[in-house]
Amino acid sequence: MARVVVCFVRHRGRVLLARGGETAGTDPDRWDGISGRIDDASGAPEADGRRVLRDAVGTAAAGFEFVRDGQPLDGGDESGAVAVVPVLFESDTGDVAVGGAFDAVEWVDPTRIRARKTAPWLRTAWRRVAPTVATVRADRIHGSAWIAARALETLRDAAAAADAWDDVVGVARDLRAARPEMAAVANGVDRAVATAGSPPIDPDALVDCAIDVRDEVLAAGDDAARAAADHLRGIDATAVATLSRSGTVRAALAALSPDRLVVAESRPEREGVGVAEWAAAETDATVTLTTEAGLPTALARDDIDAVLVGADAIAPGGDVVNKTGTRLLALAARDADVPVYVAASTFKIRPAGGDSADPTSEQTSPAEAVYDGDVDLSVHAPTFEAVAAELVDGVATEDGLLDTDAVRAVADAHADNAAWTG
Repeated sequence: MARVVVCFVRHRGRVLLARGGETAGTDPDRWDGISGRIDDASGAPEADGRRVLRDAVGTAAAGFEFVRDGQPLDGGDESGAVAVVPVLFESDTGDVAVGGAFDAVEWVDPTRIRARKTAPWLRTAWRRVAPTVATVRADRIHGSAWIAARALETLRDAAAAADAWDDVVGVARDLRAARPEMAAVANGVDRAVATAGSPPIDPDALVDCAIDVRDEVLAAGDDAARAAADHLRGIDATAVATLSRSGTVRAALAALSPDRLVVAESRPEREGVGVAEWAAAETDATVTLTTEAGLPTALARDDIDAVLVGADAIAPGGDVVNKTGTRLLALAARDADVPVYVAASTFKIRPAGGDSADPTSEQTSPAEAVYDGDVDLSVHAPTFEAVAAELVDGVATEDGLLDTDAVRAVADAHADNAAWTG
């Protein structure tokens, strides 16, 4: 069966709309995703989507991350006889040159689709790949800034479809609870709601605030990375050690371009291996991959100047929650008289006066990643751990390098934003 594949390419929350494609009919003013008709569709939405994208953007399509596909819908031609398959891809750049049958392109927030003259199925197709509370809850691939952005887009879409605050408040509460280990998710939702006003809130105002805060979350991570790189450059740190996977840390390292980099593999899931491979391929650093157990000797052997790690959350008192192994790295750094810095936006600071229970304490890595044998034994593989504030020399944020007092002030502001939940 022939299919029309509608590819939504998203970059920093905006999607690429095109005009004049082969599926746009005879109306030259009608906008669409990057769409194409495939008469010999493979039945694999990702593969079919990449075929359509290659025709439009060439080899750049290979660099897009496949996110998800949506349930097909009828209406790929005016008779409704052809299936439309929506597919969502993520681009790490907005510099995408579109050719082929398209004569105009524009990056727009998806909520703006409703104000355009579009292909008749476009809004429904987008809703079938748009983020939801369920996808926010289930994502175990992306970092907290990325997931917080998706949470805010879910809030935005709920507000856009709502007639009154009562129609959206449940979604806001569900999003706050979806990822308790990631402070940025709840803080982003709280910031959007607080900015929109006091409940009951006008849903239209919440749409705009959710978009604005989504952009703030993404920009804050970029600015925190620059602040970290600037500080390390200022203390002449040419040899750095890190652990686990953090988009903010990776951006900081790319900007700093150290001479030497030590990366712990981050057992048991070993996400640090990918970080080391990226650094070896994309930076000029001499990269050493080691185990957590090897960190103390690696710090000495490579004459490390500073440690830089990310954070999933920062407590109001300055304790840092990050991947297990961070505490060992911080202790080894203290013994070696090496400063430890955290690169994280202020959205990752938990509100003051919140639940004292650590929502990360019960999260574990898969037991089989540690032991897949037949002997009856238990496995201890916690995903996160807390690192005491006294082991951290500073938190690099979009507001610069923060000490413990400054962290507490941000926590107080987040608590004010969360007041609506009461």
